[in-house]
Amino acid sequence: MFITQGSVGGFCVVLARTNSDVPKQRGITAFVVEHGTKGFGTSKHLEKLGCRSSDTAELTLEDVRVSDAQRVGEIDHGFTDTMKILDRGRISIAAMALGLGQGALDMALAYAKERKQFGKAIGDFQAIQWMLADSRTELDAAHLLTYRAAWLADQGLPFSKEASMAKLYASEAATRACNRALQVHGGYGYTREFHVERHLRDVKLCEIGEGTSEVQRMVIAKHLLRA
Repeated sequence: MFITQGSVGGFCVVLARTNSDVPKQRGITAFVVEHGTKGFGTSKHLEKLGCRSSDTAELTLEDVRVSDAQRVGEIDHGFTDTMKILDRGRISIAAMALGLGQGALDMALAYAKERKQFGKAIGDFQAIQWMLADSRTELDAAHLLTYRAAWLADQGLPFSKEASMAKLYASEAATRACNRALQVHGGYGYTREFHVERHLRDVKLCEIGEGTSEVQRMVIAKHLLRA
């Protein structure tokens, strides 16, 4: 379920239970399964709130057989390997959120300077200024968390907690920034005449994909309690 490029990709990496004598997370192996393999296919294309140019689908597997040549990595190590990839993916999602939040803030700044109410630009009103200031501050903090996680990963140092922290804060800060940007635009922000509404729709995925915000808080807490 929720497989990115599921209906257009040439193959998928499937995690399968290969050892029932150990805890589930220790008995999983990864396999490459090509589209066209008997019993494997797309059952439904999913329509999403945002990120609509990214294909997302539901896949089905019915009595699918694969050879050992299609195995990825060591037997029973699929879950562990996937978690390592997931940590890096969380840094990417944090960066995606930052781009969406920054784009929305740029649009809000431009609109606040151009839009006139009561004889002056709306950017002269304190209510608008505070929204812009909060977004700039939170996005800058999210940038630093994301850069730290990326740097640790590049250095080959442990970065799982830092990746979750970056993903959690960047995604939620960017969502707030996009929401404020739409608010700055007022009624126009709620229309498709301006692009700011798309940023709000797209950025919400960053709080869900690669592990929800709730999962990130669990990961961070586990690291803290183990320390």
